[in-house]
Amino acid sequence: MDLRKIKKLIDLLEESNLAELEIKEGEEVVRLSRVPKGAAPVAAVAAPVAPVAVAAAAPVASAAPVADAPVADSLPAGTVVKAPMVGTFYASASPGTPPFVKVGQQVKAGDTLGVIEAMKMFNQIEAEVSGTVKAILIENGQPVEFDEPMFVIA
Repeated sequence: MDLRKIKKLIDLLEESNLAELEIKEGEEVVRLSRVPKGAAPVAAVAAPVAPVAVAAAAPVASAAPVADAPVADSLPAGTVVKAPMVGTFYASASPGTPPFVKVGQQVKAGDTLGVIEAMKMFNQIEAEVSGTVKAILIENGQPVEFDEPMFVIA
């Protein structure tokens, strides 16, 4: 895909109210999404994609509604560090090495708490404030959603 086309797509995304834009041209796919203020940017990648057979969408009977438990009520007091992106959380730099932080450990603002793998890139999650890690709310290898609480620091 031509760089000029990608720049035009970026301009279209900025001018519109869209949060995300995905364009497929042959086997190349470009996906652009807005980054919320304060979140770490994730690079857009154009890569070949294997063709996928698409089955006809059938209506799915919804299961019993899931009640959203108020997560904020069950958290210890302190600053909640939330996931800046969707991806897979890893507590250490590589398997077999100690985790970046443990509950009860003192951290300074900017210290690495863990990493999130998104689109084959590892993005460090840093402490926003100095203090003691009161809770680690996710486990190593667990998928995380955008804005999901991950750590509590007080």
